Amino acid sequence: MALTGKILNHTLKKFMAAEVCKEARVQIELPNGELYDLREIQLLENAIIGSAAETHRLVFKCEKPVYPMGKIIRKL
Repeated sequence: MALTGKILNHTLKKFMAAEVCKEARVQIELPNGELYDLREIQLLENAIIGSAAETHRLVFKCEKPVYPMGKIIRKL
C-alpha cells in the first residue's frame, strides 16, 4: 500500500521534534540503493477513471547529489 499525505505528515512531525532532523539533508533512496537529493514536492490532480478514490497525488522530484555524502554509519 502506498503512503498517504496524512501518514507522511504524521511521520514528519515526529521526526521534526528532534533538532538534528531540522537541518538534515533530505534524500530519496531508489530501489537499486542509489541516494538522490529531494529537489521539489508537487501536489498534482489525477484524471478520474472509473470510481478512483485517489483524486490527487504528492510527487517528490529528485536529482543526483551535487556533492557526495560520507558513508552512512547507522540508522537512528
